[in-house]
Amino acid sequence: MRNLIIVTVAILFLSSKIPQQELLDNNQKLFATAKIWGFLKYYHPNVAKGKFDWDNELLEILPSIEKASTKKELSSVYLTWIESLGNIKLCKSCSNLEDTTHLFNKNFDLEWMNNDQLFTNQLSDRLKYIEQNRYSGKHHYLSFKGSPPVLTLTNEKQYANFDWTNESLRLLSFFRYWNTIEYFYPHKYQIDLDWDKVFFQMLPKFHSPASEIDYHLAMLELVVKTDDSHGYFTTDLIEDFFGNKQIPAAFTIIENKVVITYLYDDSLANLNDIKLGDIITKIDDKPVGQIISQNLKYIYGANNGAKKKYSFNKILHGTSDSVKVEIIRNGQKEVRTILRYSFDQFRPSAIAREPWKLMDNNIGYINLSRIEHKGLITALEELTNTKSIILDLRGYPKGFYGYILSNFFGSRNTVLVKQMNSDLSYPGKFIISEQTQRLNDSKYEGQVILIVNKNTQSRAEYTAIWIQNGYNVTTIGNQTAGAGGIMIENPFIGNYKSYFTSSGIFYPDMHPVQRKGVKIDIEVIQSIEGIISGKDELLEKAIELAQK
Repeated sequence: MRNLIIVTVAILFLSSKIPQQELLDNNQKLFATAKIWGFLKYYHPNVAKGKFDWDNELLEILPSIEKASTKKELSSVYLTWIESLGNIKLCKSCSNLEDTTHLFNKNFDLEWMNNDQLFTNQLSDRLKYIEQNRYSGKHHYLSFKGSPPVLTLTNEKQYANFDWTNESLRLLSFFRYWNTIEYFYPHKYQIDLDWDKVFFQMLPKFHSPASEIDYHLAMLELVVKTDDSHGYFTTDLIEDFFGNKQIPAAFTIIENKVVITYLYDDSLANLNDIKLGDIITKIDDKPVGQIISQNLKYIYGANNGAKKKYSFNKILHGTSDSVKVEIIRNGQKEVRTILRYSFDQFRPSAIAREPWKLMDNNIGYINLSRIEHKGLITALEELTNTKSIILDLRGYPKGFYGYILSNFFGSRNTVLVKQMNSDLSYPGKFIISEQTQRLNDSKYEGQVILIVNKNTQSRAEYTAIWIQNGYNVTTIGNQTAGAGGIMIENPFIGNYKSYFTSSGIFYPDMHPVQRKGVKIDIEVIQSIEGIISGKDELLEKAIELAQK
């Protein structure tokens, strides 16, 4: 007993020798490890060349990280690891003065190297040395491919037999995704929550998920936190969780109310007594606003409009064959049950929608999401002598029509957009270039009215900018989806595919399209009353302007 007391006192004495403020918790250590692992992956010449199985390096060092309890011990583990990667030659080109006029540095932040709560001075100096002599050749994990060149993530191991219960691989997947956004997401500076804080918020959900669906929802939540309308992510498990059955109607969300805007199947809609303009205020006794708030962390999108658009399968979808709703029609409120179906049961009515037409008062109309390349050329020729042309861009164009439209409506400025792409020679920094076009007089003498809304996204937003550079153009509508750049894959381990916008598109004055959307001259928002009465208020406003 006396010996036991002596041993206990000795342990307490030795523990007291370690200043309490230097003891590191596991989250701090994993954060530091994610930072250093990602930095070495993209900066260390021997790692960036692909000389190491970098995934395996992380998996092998995690046990040593777990054992380290102080800053000194942790730094020692990292220094030994770095030394094992081999010598680094001096990089003469790395010290060249930067052309600051073409660099975008709002995302760049290596100040974490100076964190004296986590790293010793010796480790900080070593990391800075690697930055100053970083790799700038052909990268093993990154490349630009295609024309125009698009950032591509390369040579990432797939782990086809991935088991979600494998804690180490879950952390590896999290570290991979987090660092890709850290270094190569041009819009990181626009994310609502600081990306470092996202790490600490999401780490427990990857480290210790309670079930497989919790792990899948963690992946979805992490993607959603990029605030990107290209941030699409789903899995079969997620689809089953939210349910694949739906009512036979589409809707939009206005003032936290579900408003029916389209019928997928007329006969099933009649069977369930669903009509355009019906307002649903409660679903299974829960207010719609409450359901949106509960699921918001699982709904991707760059702005509120985009999130409302992409919330469709988180609101009225489900696993049951029916859903109880509170519905308002003609000012009368009632509670009833609507049947749910799988989407393949719907038989949509064939509605003939003209891609273009000549309207009353010599006004032309072109729907750019329904027209083909040859059809657009024909339409423009036929509408040359109209007094106004309405271009409806509330959808995704079938092709890129920028050059055709610019040639017809002219181009007022030589600089069309400023584009931002990753600087692979200095990860975390981005290069801004200008896309120019020759000045061009308009072949059209009338007024041009461009209609946009939340369904205007990506190629559509880019097309809108080309149109706006023409003459006599007025843009009406409401905030677009805010994702104008190129969308690329950023998969999680297990081949769970996610995406993000890898390039940035700005107006010449550096007004960002990402999250903000395209510039609008006159805001017009579709109202509940307009939907109920069957009015297209945006088109009506366009016609009103065209007549003037």
